Amino acid sequence: MTHQRDRIHEYIAIHPGEHFNALTRRLDLAPGQVQYHLRELQNQGRVVELPLYGRTHYYTPEYDAWERGAIAVIRRETARDILFCVLEQGPSRPNAVTESLGIARGTLEWHLNHLTEQNLIEKHRDANNHVTLVAAEPIETARLLEEITPSLSDRMIDRFTRLVDNLLAEGS
Repeated sequence: MTHQRDRIHEYIAIHPGEHFNALTRRLDLAPGQVQYHLRELQNQGRVVELPLYGRTHYYTPEYDAWERGAIAVIRRETARDILFCVLEQGPSRPNAVTESLGIARGTLEWHLNHLTEQNLIEKHRDANNHVTLVAAEPIETARLLEEITPSLSDRMIDRFTRLVDNLLAEGS
């Protein structure tokens, strides 16, 4: 085993769900070098990859499929905020979440698509077809929220996206 491969594995173990570009930046390694060592780690069964929503995320094998998908989404600050809101307030209407978080409805829907796809949020409909958002796995989700923190670059991208969405919503 090489020193760089050990560094990559250790970083992934501490930061599950980190994506490829973040690995190269944080470890200050060339992309080709990271690709080579990741491939070797995968061949050894020490790392699992999950391509999701335009990024490839990396995990150590102790995370199951649900956890891997959930962690990839939880790394986004707005998705985290939505989860916290629904966990704290309980079943919530989408408008209550947008008002509470100060986000555009389109932003909420974009994140809800991923949150529902990864079974973190469920959309329940009443007889009048009104939607209520409910945490699908509240105990497991709360555990992951405590364990996973989005990187600074992920938070900055999310905040920029929120800013643009809010400016567009105000202009329409």
